[in-house]
Amino acid sequence: MEIIEKILVPELYLPIIYILVAFAVNLIINNIIDKMFSVRENKVKKESFAYKKLKTFKTIVKNIVKYIIVIILLIAILTVFKVDVTSILAGLGIVGVLVGLALQDLAKDLIAGFSIIFENHYAIGDTIKVGDFKGEVIYIGLKTTKIRAFTGEVKIISNHNITEVINYNLATSFALIDIDVSYLDDTDKVFNVLNSLALELSNTLPYLKGNVQVLGIEDLASSSVKYRVMVETLSMKHLEVQRLMRKEIKDRFKKEKISIPYTQIDIHTN
Repeated sequence: MEIIEKILVPELYLPIIYILVAFAVNLIINNIIDKMFSVRENKVKKESFAYKKLKTFKTIVKNIVKYIIVIILLIAILTVFKVDVTSILAGLGIVGVLVGLALQDLAKDLIAGFSIIFENHYAIGDTIKVGDFKGEVIYIGLKTTKIRAFTGEVKIISNHNITEVINYNLATSFALIDIDVSYLDDTDKVFNVLNSLALELSNTLPYLKGNVQVLGIEDLASSSVKYRVMVETLSMKHLEVQRLMRKEIKDRFKKEKISIPYTQIDIHTN
């Protein structure tokens, strides 16, 4: 009986119960948040800025809920051990200045985090550049931002250190291609082939926000005539569109017997 009484001491089992309850409450609230945001997320396109903003805001709400639950949990556990929480909270007022000095950077991070979110500096899924590091935003918290480079590295940056950022997703992108064609090929024929292909690609290529345009002759180079083709695309989709366009142009030029010059070396022997 003495062993059982020792085991059933509130100081032993209540903290465990509180932790389990806190975990369950956090899980339930997160599920509710997911369902609430999923209704709105289903109404917008996944590639849109509105979708990224919703996803970012959902992460922030979950973080705030987690912090609140942890604080309540700590207060509940301290109460179990008969710690005068009221005195602690009152004491915080006395040492508030010292704590404030110690947590200056944390306060700056929180303020910067709110600024990033509510001023739409960037959202989860955006491609940004901070300093010399460029990558996709995979996490935004009230304290830190995580950016994953295209080669896999993840950089974690304190929000108050992000003073200047380049966001590649705030505006549309442009796929721009310069095509070298031999001087021997007829200019009108090249224009006809490019215009015909541009019309086809405008209806078949993904991620376009307009029609493919043949801008004309960009340069008369030493060994080729440069023709420029351009199209507006969704943010950060221009590189993929350029690859697809180059393939289609090469295949069509081969079919129409239009020459793409390449460097050749003539070797003369005596």
